[in-house]
Amino acid sequence: MSLTSTTTLATMKNTSMASLLVPLCLCFVLLRGASGLGGGSCDRIDRRIRALEPTRRVDSEAGHTEFYDERDGQLACAGVTAARITIQQNGLLLPSYSNSPRLAYVVQGKGSVGVVIPGCPETYQETSSSSQQEQEQEHDERRRGGRRGEERRRSSEGEESEEGQEETSRRSFEQSIRDEHQRITTVRQGDVVAIPAGAPFWVHNDGDGALVAIAVYDVSNNANQLDQTSRRFRLAGGQTSSERRREGESESSESETERGGEESYNILSGFDTELLAESMRVSRDTARKLQGRNDKRGNIVRVRRGGLHLLRPATERVTDEEMMRGANAGAAAAGNGVDEALCLMKLRENVADPMKADLYTPNGGRITVLNSQKLPVLKLIKMSVNRGVMRRNAILAPHWNINAHAAVYATSGSARLQVVSSEGRRVFDGELRRGQMVVVPQSFAVLGSAGDEGFAWVSFQTSDDAMNAPIVGKSSALRGMPADVLANAFGVSREEARRVKFGRGQELAIFSPKSGDRRDMLAAAA
Repeated sequence: MSLTSTTTLATMKNTSMASLLVPLCLCFVLLRGASGLGGGSCDRIDRRIRALEPTRRVDSEAGHTEFYDERDGQLACAGVTAARITIQQNGLLLPSYSNSPRLAYVVQGKGSVGVVIPGCPETYQETSSSSQQEQEQEHDERRRGGRRGEERRRSSEGEESEEGQEETSRRSFEQSIRDEHQRITTVRQGDVVAIPAGAPFWVHNDGDGALVAIAVYDVSNNANQLDQTSRRFRLAGGQTSSERRREGESESSESETERGGEESYNILSGFDTELLAESMRVSRDTARKLQGRNDKRGNIVRVRRGGLHLLRPATERVTDEEMMRGANAGAAAAGNGVDEALCLMKLRENVADPMKADLYTPNGGRITVLNSQKLPVLKLIKMSVNRGVMRRNAILAPHWNINAHAAVYATSGSARLQVVSSEGRRVFDGELRRGQMVVVPQSFAVLGSAGDEGFAWVSFQTSDDAMNAPIVGKSSALRGMPADVLANAFGVSREEARRVKFGRGQELAIFSPKSGDRRDMLAAAA
C-alpha cells in the first residue's frame, strides 16, 4: 500500500455492507439462538466490568488448563465460559466432548486436531501398503509367532495346543483389520477451530514448542439442553494431577464439572467393569485401563516414544480418492441419520494472515472477519470470530454491538478500552493486556486506543453473522444523519456538525493516530 493512498478499505473480499459491520466489533460475540440473547442474568452488568484473568489452573503430565471464572457476572451475562489450554511438545490433549459448542483460537504453536462427528464414517482408511514402521512391527510379530510355533511343535509332536489356536486366531484378527479414522486437521498460529456440541475431539502438539489456545464455550446456545455450565465429558484419562487457584478464590467457586483433579474421572469409569468389557469385547484388564481409575497423568499426557501413527494425505490438496471417500461419507452419513453436509464441513480457517483482512486502515490496523459466509459450520454452532491488529496509538472507532454480546481476548500488546452503558455510565475504563479477557455486552458502546506496543485481539461472537454499528466514520450512525439534525441535536453549528460527520474521511473501524511519527509510517509501508 502506497504512503500516498487515502483508501481506508484496501480490500472488501466478497463482503457485503452488512457483513462489513461485523468486523467492526471488537468482540467475540456469541449468538443466543432463537430464544434470544444469552441465558444468563445481565441485571448487574451496567454496574462494573473488569478485565479478567484465569482464576484456576489444573496441571497435567504434559501441560495445563487455565479457567476463567464462569460465575463472573459479565461472563454469565454473555452466556459464555472460557479456558486457556497449554500443551507441551509431544503432548496429547485427551479426547472429550462438551454440552456446548466452542470456538478455539490458536495463540501460538502448531499441532493436529481430530474432531469426530458421531454418525459420520471413517474416511481415512489404511490400505495394505501400510507404513514401513507397521510392516516392521508385523514382521516382528510373525517372527515371534514362528518361534512360539516351533516351541509348540517340539512339545506336542505337531498337535496344535488350545493356546496356539487362540494365538493363531488373534494374529489372524489383527492382520485382517487396518486402522481407520475421521479426518485430522493441522492447525497453526492464527487458526480458528469450530467444535460442535457433543463432538469428541483431541489435540496433539507435534510442533517444536508449546501449543497455546484460547477456547470460548457458548453455554447459552440452543444445543445445550442442560444448564448454564460448561460440562466436559472426558472419554479417556484419570485423575488430574493438581489444581491451583489464584489467591482469594474460594473452593465454593469451583465449577461442578471441572473440579480439580481428585474427583475428575472419564465417563467410562462410571460403568461396571465387566459389563464394559463385554460391550467392547475386550478383557477385564483392558476395560480397567480404559476406566483410568489408577491413571494420575491428568487430561494432557505425553505421547509415548515414537510419536503418533496417523493417517494423512501426502499433501494438503484433496486427491480424487479423498473426494470419492467424501462422497461415500455423505451417503453413509445420510443412512445414519446425519446431515451428509456436516461430515464434509470444513472446521478450520486462519484469521491471522494479513492478506485475508476484510478491513484495513493505513497506519491504523486491520480486522479479519470469520462468519458463516466464510466458514459454513459456524451457522450450525451460531458463533463467529473477528481478529484485529492495531498499530501503536491507533484508535478503535466508537461503536456498539447490534445483535450479540462479546468476549474479547488480548493476544498481544495492550489497549485502553472504555465501555458505556445505556445510562451513559462508564462501566469499564482500563487497560486490557495480553492474556486478559473482557466482555462487551450487546448495545453497550465501546471505544479504544492501542498502547505503544500496539494491540491485537481475537473476538468470540455468539452470532454466526454478528453486526455492529459505528458511531463515527464511514457508514456510521452519525454520518447517515443530515447535518442540520446533528446541529440541532447537539447544539452546534452546521460547520461543526459537518466536521463531526466527515472528520474521519473514509476511515472505518480502526482510525489512524492523530499524528503518526515516521516510524509508524515506515511500518505501515512495510
